[in-house]
Amino acid sequence: MAGGIGSRFWPMSRTNFPKQFIDVLGVGSTLIQQTYERFLAICPKENILVVTSEQYKQLVLDQLPEISEKQVLCEPSRRNTAPCIAYASYKIAAENENANVIVAPSDHLVLKQNEFTDIINTALSQIENSDTLCTLSIKPTRPDTGYGYIQFTDLDNVTDERVKRVKTFTEKPDLELAKQFLNSGDFYWNSGIFIWNNKTILKEFEQHLPEINDLFKDGIGIYNTSAEADFIKSTYQDCKNISIDYGIMEKAKSVITVLSDFGWSDLGSWGSLYTHIEHDKNHNAVAGKQIKLYETENSIINISDDRLAVIQGLKEYIVVDTEDVLLICKKKDEQKIKQFVADLKSAKADKFV
Repeated sequence: MAGGIGSRFWPMSRTNFPKQFIDVLGVGSTLIQQTYERFLAICPKENILVVTSEQYKQLVLDQLPEISEKQVLCEPSRRNTAPCIAYASYKIAAENENANVIVAPSDHLVLKQNEFTDIINTALSQIENSDTLCTLSIKPTRPDTGYGYIQFTDLDNVTDERVKRVKTFTEKPDLELAKQFLNSGDFYWNSGIFIWNNKTILKEFEQHLPEINDLFKDGIGIYNTSAEADFIKSTYQDCKNISIDYGIMEKAKSVITVLSDFGWSDLGSWGSLYTHIEHDKNHNAVAGKQIKLYETENSIINISDDRLAVIQGLKEYIVVDTEDVLLICKKKDEQKIKQFVADLKSAKADKFV
């Protein structure tokens, strides 16, 4: 899935060039390129589909030159993850109705490839020939309010102790509740990575999101033909905005999770990036070649190499300077960045978002 705009990563991530197409870690490859390479260890390249916005189609093809144009599914408008997955599921069914499917965001960080591959294979073994939905959950390291949480319990007749039954989903709790989750030990972060058999997820759409299911079911016989693009444009006009978590995962009867630890981050915010960038002696994460810091601690500073910045007296701040935007924000208030972006849109300052 590569259609998001990454508004919490503003002002680096912008509507016309969102974070999945950016080398945010400075390692020489963008997040979508890293995701693509990660899955080459799991399935052949021709089996990888990218669902994205129409406006990002060329960006996808430029950054992933090994895939063909038919592997890029273009959404005419953003309708959250449920319609995105329904579209891909029906397109896959037209090719192989018995396919096992992995759904993954394109902008996540995974530091331990071997562990990731092992977890995916474990999940695939659990859902094959079953009506079970699986999600990967990540051991939390802090009471983060930007993540969804999964509460789990033991599952009968399973030899792998990492495989658990999902008890509850909780979306982005407040800090106090997040602390309780962390202390309890039976809540993990929801990674947003799903594994299931294609027939299973289509049954779940039919049961829990029939209005979305009916829209995409009408395309049987059209997928993978020249008429697909026009059909999708028409379909999305009538499609409601809803996440797969809320629409299906929270309602399905048979949902499992695999407890995971493969160096994951959704890199959804500056704070999550902070934990993955080398720090100076004062615990600042600095990107930029001409930055002079004085009495500045525990901050994130991102400034272009050709710009001189002198900063004094900041503690636990985010400072990001782009060509046309300067952001100065307290680290503890980073979740407000999404609201800043919304306010700019309301003020008709779209050119800055």
